[in-house]
Amino acid sequence: MANNIIGVKGRATASAKARAPVASKTGRKTASPAARKTAPVAAPTPAEPARPQVRHIVVDEGSAGQRLDNFLLRELKGVPKTHVYRVIRAGEVRVNKGRAHADTRLEIGDQVRVPPVRVAERAEVAVPAREFPVVFEDEHLLVVNKPAGVAVHGGSGVSFGVIEQLRRARPEAKFLELVHRLDKETSGLLLIAKKRSALTHLQDQFRERETGKTYAALVWGAWPANKKVIDVALLKFTGGDGERWVRPVTSSHDPQADQAKRSISLVRLAELCGACSLLDVTIKTGRTHQIRVHLAHEGHAIVGDPKYGDFEANHALARGASRFDRMFLHAKRLRFIHPSTGAEIDVSAPLPAECEQLLASLRQPAGQ
Repeated sequence: MANNIIGVKGRATASAKARAPVASKTGRKTASPAARKTAPVAAPTPAEPARPQVRHIVVDEGSAGQRLDNFLLRELKGVPKTHVYRVIRAGEVRVNKGRAHADTRLEIGDQVRVPPVRVAERAEVAVPAREFPVVFEDEHLLVVNKPAGVAVHGGSGVSFGVIEQLRRARPEAKFLELVHRLDKETSGLLLIAKKRSALTHLQDQFRERETGKTYAALVWGAWPANKKVIDVALLKFTGGDGERWVRPVTSSHDPQADQAKRSISLVRLAELCGACSLLDVTIKTGRTHQIRVHLAHEGHAIVGDPKYGDFEANHALARGASRFDRMFLHAKRLRFIHPSTGAEIDVSAPLPAECEQLLASLRQPAGQ
């Protein structure tokens, strides 16, 4: 029994010696090898995410006249719309220290209290700065000639577009907003407001059909010269592939006829080019994909249209001698009233080089 007790004490002593500091040659005590192996390593304390704070924003010229809900949606990017409207209804958003409604119009100098709202973190995409050919510009607005293949804004799988690139190229600009839109595949004139007052004035013109927008469109087949008006309602829907589509609605018995919107396109035959027709199309309404769907509905799809077009003919054209692999739709002319001076502005953009080259090849007699 004594031996057992002595043995225990001996083991305890040896263990204690193993844990005891060892004197180094310099006289400093260091931990023994055994202690170094068993000593716990303190884990780094993770930094706590910064808590959102209340913000007070003074409305400047760039936001004057804007609805409160739209103002907040811009300031709180990443926050669901439902949550934005919830904090407005709860009275957490204040304008000049008073409660406000979603449709409250903001004025210069108003102070908006924005409550602490956690914004979902999103990976930032580097937006390259880019200028586009300027057709007209002053302190109120900007008209650029957009190339085909460039979206006008980010979204729907596109990280950025014309407006984001312009904002990056012009960091000093306080306000840059799209007045209207063009499809990614469409080239031509794009109107951008540099002041909110100009934006609302120009958008009212577009809404009241007081502007003139004319497009050059090359279609398959011989367009009948007496066909000058297309007045067919259009309906937007999402297909099984998740893509946005538009279809014509020609009958009141269509189950979705009440959801379709009246759409009017004026068509003028400019030139017969071999197996194709060059058209001038002026739209009286600005529906999504309006020209593309209207012309396809009439049996003359736009050359190169990847969505509503003749896919086999487009493929053959892209692989042929002309190597034309874009949609032949170009916003060639834009007329509107200047939002400040009241003068009529009439701007135009020539056909892109690849479109002119295709027309030249189509005009040549067969065999040449």
